[in-house]
Amino acid sequence: MAEGEAVKIPTGGMLPEGADGVVMIEYCALLDDKTIEISKAISPLENIIQPGDDFKVGAVFLQKGQRLRPQDLGVAAGLGFSHIPVFCIPKVAIISTGDEIVQVEKKPLSGQVRDINRYTLGAFCREMGAEPLPMGICRDDFQMLKDMVQEGAERADSVWVSGGSSVGTRDLTLKVFETLPGFELLVHGISISPGKPTILGKCGAGTFVGLPGHVASALVVAQVFMSRVILRLRGEDHSRAYAFREVEAELSQNVESANGREDYLRVRLTQEKGRNLAKPVFGKSGLISTLVDADGLVKIDMNTEGLYQGQVVKVMLFRQGGLS
Repeated sequence: MAEGEAVKIPTGGMLPEGADGVVMIEYCALLDDKTIEISKAISPLENIIQPGDDFKVGAVFLQKGQRLRPQDLGVAAGLGFSHIPVFCIPKVAIISTGDEIVQVEKKPLSGQVRDINRYTLGAFCREMGAEPLPMGICRDDFQMLKDMVQEGAERADSVWVSGGSSVGTRDLTLKVFETLPGFELLVHGISISPGKPTILGKCGAGTFVGLPGHVASALVVAQVFMSRVILRLRGEDHSRAYAFREVEAELSQNVESANGREDYLRVRLTQEKGRNLAKPVFGKSGLISTLVDADGLVKIDMNTEGLYQGQVVKVMLFRQGGLS
């Protein structure tokens, strides 16, 4: 093409040699067979994508540990990658223990409770991007629990046992874990509340977790610690202190805390006069209502004896937590 000449091309089409700009057809009017009128001026290279405009040679377009979005797959396809290596979705085997645990379909008798942890922990795993494998309810029986843990280890990347993680005569979780060849105990007991009787261990590439049986304790431990285990298994960044989003809020009242342990205070968020307010939700660790009524957690450091009304705190939101 010479100066002053124009050629009609389709959107996204190849430029004829010598062309250095594109005018959209809505700004062109045909005057005769050889003449067009252009109603909008353009700059050199306007409406043209040059080689290297999108990604330059040597540029990194996907990072290790990045969760793939539709646009990321589009980039890979555009650069000729029909297959890319990814981490598998981690599988988590979930075992609920205790003679007192019954299926949710059954009406509990005196001294019995329904199996809540199977569903709360399973939903948590899905929310984190893992696949839960419910293994069922295990009685307070050593051999039965051993068989279920071994099956879970064969099928999953991580085995979580709720209940039986303390040091009582019917607390069998650690004893069973220690029968696994090569099992290494990392932690038995954490200076936090709720969630003190927690077991963390590993065996080969697998992680083994003993969670408290109380539902609030189990879910708080999952939120604070197990979230990062799942992120690591997924190949994602697990270095953050907390896996979920945090917001700042003012505490609505004074809160006491025992010195020497971390307390995780459940709070509900509201907005008053344009500021976030965190209202404590008090209750025992076996009460699911304390989590249902809460939007997130506030950590009280172990060397702190409490927090004061009006103090600005960081609220670690539950995955879907927000302002009411």
